[in-house]
Amino acid sequence: MPTMQDVAILRVFTGESAHRNGRPLHELILEEARKRGMAGATVVRGFMGFGANSLVHTAKILRLSEDLPVIVEIVDVPERVADFLPLVEKLIDEGTIVLQEAKAIMHCPMRIRDVMIREVATIAPSTHLDQAAKLLLHGEFKALPVLESGEIVGIITGGDLLQRAAMPLRIDVQRQLPDDMRAEQMRLFKDNGLLAKDIMTSPVVTLNVKTRVADALALMARKKIKRLPVVDDDGRMMGIVSRIDVLRAIIRAAAVTRTLPELPQGLLQTAKDVMYREVPVVAPDTPLPEVLEAIVATPLRRVVVIDAKRKVLGIVLDRDMVALYAKMEEPGVLRSLIGALSPSGERPSPLGGTAKDVMKTQVFSVSPDAPLIDVVAFMVDKRAKRLVVVDDEDRLLGMVDREVVMRVLAGS
Repeated sequence: MPTMQDVAILRVFTGESAHRNGRPLHELILEEARKRGMAGATVVRGFMGFGANSLVHTAKILRLSEDLPVIVEIVDVPERVADFLPLVEKLIDEGTIVLQEAKAIMHCPMRIRDVMIREVATIAPSTHLDQAAKLLLHGEFKALPVLESGEIVGIITGGDLLQRAAMPLRIDVQRQLPDDMRAEQMRLFKDNGLLAKDIMTSPVVTLNVKTRVADALALMARKKIKRLPVVDDDGRMMGIVSRIDVLRAIIRAAAVTRTLPELPQGLLQTAKDVMYREVPVVAPDTPLPEVLEAIVATPLRRVVVIDAKRKVLGIVLDRDMVALYAKMEEPGVLRSLIGALSPSGERPSPLGGTAKDVMKTQVFSVSPDAPLIDVVAFMVDKRAKRLVVVDDEDRLLGMVDREVVMRVLAGS
């Protein structure tokens, strides 16, 4: 049985003669609703009614009015109606706005407007690099659209800082550094004189708010893009969507039914169908220099710690090693480690310790027969990019990567 969901009904009572910017008001409201991807809108022309001035308007043949009543009705989920309401209030000088709560069964395909994040930090092309970097390093934002006169002209992510601003480590690893080292990096950004326009990715791939989630999934998988700005029909910034937002939407839909046409067929596969089998491994007593060498050699940027029977004991990530040496307060060794993990790949100073000293014993794992829908749900819940695949005795079989899962769900 279809599921009823909470909706809001926005009704605007006006008249045919109401105009704004030289256009009929009801047409303008309808067009703005369409541009912003509202679920639906209807304009109804009444044959009799009166407003605040008590004048009766009628379509009777003997009293044909030039200002018949008009009702614009918009139905959508409450949060999108709430976002749209201020615009309607600005457009209307005379008339009545009614907001009503209701329940509805909405037979609509999943759209990006349903999953995007609306709170987005934006910067100008002239923003200094250190200010942009602070937003990414210290804020909740992982991508900064660059706007000029309201138009998206570029975007800055952690990848841009690595490739074009000489930041030595990924943002999630950079955050493990002591405060003084992060401050030093900010000073370097400030001193180099670079602006947002100097390092931003441009032109920008964007999504329309009405794009189907399945199409967004395919685009992100094909172009290997993690985050995309969302715009309306006029190119105005509406939000941003990430891979995990798309995966979360698929999980929500699958929780209701597994038969929606929008659901990827790849959900029927299992972990063993998509896993990597060549996973970098080390023993618990492997010296840290060898652990580091194994981490740098793999794009996974992690190694699994196993015993002689391949039973999983822990996992070591590059950021775990940085966090460990940051706590040791050994700046020289830490800088050497940063150099080894940076794109330059410098040879590090001797590191003391073994894999068991830095490994995490809590390892997110799934069974090889786990349906991909459950694998994706686990990834979303733990915000994990990769999951270890183990048998019934916790022996290592492989690893599932989020990017591979995206490609499988996209059918590529």
